[in-house]
Amino acid sequence: MTNRRDFLHGAAAGLLGAATVSRVGAASLPEAAIQTSPTMQPPLQPTSGRPYNPVVTLNGWTLPWRMKNGWKEFHLVAEPVVREIAPGMKANLWGYNGQSPGPTIECVEGDKVRIFVTNKLPEHTTVHWHGILLPNGMDGVGGLNQPQIKPGKTFVYEFEMTKSGTFMYHPHADEMTQMAMGMMGFLVVHPKNPAFMRVDRDYVFLINAYDIDPGSYTPRVNTMTDFNLWTWNSRAFPGIDTLVARTNERVRIRIGNLTMTNHPIHLHGVDFEVTCTDGGWVPKSARWPEVTTDVAVGQMRAIEFVANRPGDWAFHCHKSHHTMNAMGHDVPNMIGVDHRGIVEKIQKLVPDYMVMGERGMADMGEMEMPLPDNTLPMMTGMGQFGPIEMGGMFTTFKVRDNQKTGDYKDPGPYQYPKGTVAYEWTGELAEPTRAPAPAADEKTVTVIKPNGHSGH
Repeated sequence: MTNRRDFLHGAAAGLLGAATVSRVGAASLPEAAIQTSPTMQPPLQPTSGRPYNPVVTLNGWTLPWRMKNGWKEFHLVAEPVVREIAPGMKANLWGYNGQSPGPTIECVEGDKVRIFVTNKLPEHTTVHWHGILLPNGMDGVGGLNQPQIKPGKTFVYEFEMTKSGTFMYHPHADEMTQMAMGMMGFLVVHPKNPAFMRVDRDYVFLINAYDIDPGSYTPRVNTMTDFNLWTWNSRAFPGIDTLVARTNERVRIRIGNLTMTNHPIHLHGVDFEVTCTDGGWVPKSARWPEVTTDVAVGQMRAIEFVANRPGDWAFHCHKSHHTMNAMGHDVPNMIGVDHRGIVEKIQKLVPDYMVMGERGMADMGEMEMPLPDNTLPMMTGMGQFGPIEMGGMFTTFKVRDNQKTGDYKDPGPYQYPKGTVAYEWTGELAEPTRAPAPAADEKTVTVIKPNGHSGH
């Protein structure tokens, strides 16, 4: 991780000209740390302020802060970034402090926070603190609550965290463009009592989506709902971090949705409860067991469970096209189509042309076909038994008896105890008994297929 001390002490003099900054003094700005690696960073243990149990951000990190005269101070820099979506593909996005999404901000119920926002984008911006109860002038809606933050200017947001929970931040200025370009981040407010709602592992990630044509680098920004790249923290499978736990640890996963559609998030291998929503913690008496929870647009959900079943468990959005990458977009259904003759003619013009999809799309998970540069396969990933045939919003949750406390490294493939894996039946197969079809009678409808256009 590098910092921006040079930026702040040198060239920044020309950037920090906003009148609002002079209230606290430009010279007292906190450092704006930057992180460009998509590798998940370890939890940032608090060294000042109130104690809390930190979260871990999938493929991300937590923004450092400083305490000054009773205020917890952070510094966000809105700027163009390059994000690796998965190995083999990068995207030109907008984000904060070197990444999209921006760094997770962590604080504690009762904290007074001061957040500096420096705009290095080519257009104005603001930051809305989604779900936080705060003074109206700090809500971040450009034109309604505050002037826009012009390029090169720095604004200051000051408010007190009056409740703990799971929140987000994003622009409220040219919102469609800036969110389509990846501007968003997570905000976690921990309970004042660290023992309240304590868990052993606390993960966070944002659901986001992009419309990037195969072979290109920059998202379309005027897409309504027809996105083609579905990501968690701007990463697609197999680029999304694996979640891990030691057997019988209590785990929380906090999820925020800033796409333009809902996402039924499904975790295999456990029953979980939703313990926190946009409005705060859910009382025990109001929870029920789930294996899938729907996260609507603009919503946050925290799920909790005891990881009591060792193994490699799938974790994904249950909309099947959200677990495919852009090469699966607008592909016609060729199942049952006889390509003979047509293929020979096409191969005279395009020698590398291949027949695909006439038996289903499973072949796409293992074939090595040429792809445009900077493009992910429609589905990919290799497990210990073969192709996983996934993309987009998919990763694994790995539970191990010997995963050390505080260790977030991927332990590798699960070693299955003998006799616990599904196996092929090699005995005789009897013909299935089928129920007889019902006999036709006077009430049976006869369908006559059209023949020609006479009578039209």
